[in-house]
Amino acid sequence: MFKSRLTRKLLAAAVCAVALINPAFAAEKSYRLKLAETWPSNFPIFGDATKNMAAMVEKMSNGRLKISIDSKNKHKAPLGVFDMVRAGQYDMGHSASYYWKGKDPNTLFFTTMPFGMTAPEQYGWFYFGGGMELMQKVYDKHGVLSFPGGNTGNQMGGWFQKEINSVEDLQGLKMRIPGFAGEVLAKLGAKPTNIPAGELYTALERHTIDALEWVGPSLDLRMGFHKIAPYYYTGWHEPATELQFMINKKSWDRLPADLQEILRVAMRTAAYDMYVQSYHASGENWAKMKSEYPEIKVKTFPKPVIAAMEKANSELLAEQAAGDPLAKEIIDSQAGYLKQVRVWSDISDVAYLNSQSAK
Repeated sequence: MFKSRLTRKLLAAAVCAVALINPAFAAEKSYRLKLAETWPSNFPIFGDATKNMAAMVEKMSNGRLKISIDSKNKHKAPLGVFDMVRAGQYDMGHSASYYWKGKDPNTLFFTTMPFGMTAPEQYGWFYFGGGMELMQKVYDKHGVLSFPGGNTGNQMGGWFQKEINSVEDLQGLKMRIPGFAGEVLAKLGAKPTNIPAGELYTALERHTIDALEWVGPSLDLRMGFHKIAPYYYTGWHEPATELQFMINKKSWDRLPADLQEILRVAMRTAAYDMYVQSYHASGENWAKMKSEYPEIKVKTFPKPVIAAMEKANSELLAEQAAGDPLAKEIIDSQAGYLKQVRVWSDISDVAYLNSQSAK
């Protein structure tokens, strides 16, 4: 027994010595990370992003870094991913930052904001306008790193069982809507709630809720919401919904620098790929919806309702900024960047689209 224990110690010392002499030897060490996602097994687009990221990581690292993925079907806590990553139960997570507003209100700014930036504008803010630094300032206190995890683009305003003709129609409305948009509707008298994807149809069918927003035609049609809520409203609340990859800081620090960079690149690439895939699927499914489900009534909220939402949004932002210096820093950063970049969006994309619709 003594010799065996001594032999193991000598062997471990020898491995360390060789690694110090030859860094290439140390570089061959392999690592495994566990990722928890909010989505069900084989959930399209969102789930594809995590699978694509993990596959890229393994290929680029020549198998030195492998990531296993547990869907909500296995870990049973779709809205508990933040806590599991923060505690180290999982090394990584894939979810949406605005789900954690109950843990830290400042997390909700990094998914999307009502009447805010479009996806290209928001990516510009993240990577070149200081957004990444502000996001990390929020997540640092939780021992977590956060990275953009894929964008849906502009989301639809939701499925409603009754038509919305006035602000009064929002009074007492039970609606599944997360993030800051839920705060806006609550201020106007609605009753927002957050429900995981797998429970949405049943909640709407049983009238536990009166309305819901999910994503858009890229994912909504397969959920069957149109069968029980015929009014489909255009968006105002999520012009650029960015998911997130989370990483426990200790798990990140254990990785050598080259694997950190491989992981960073894979996450960024998977996020972009998801945005393109989502955009493609929305266009494809919109055409399908118009031809196969003509009974769906596509609506836009009346101007007085939009005006009330904008007013409530501005008042809530002012309250947040007044009560929290970090919230003010984020709100001011987003507003300043949007003011600058929207001028270009108007003269480029908007002007082009308007000229085409005039034909």
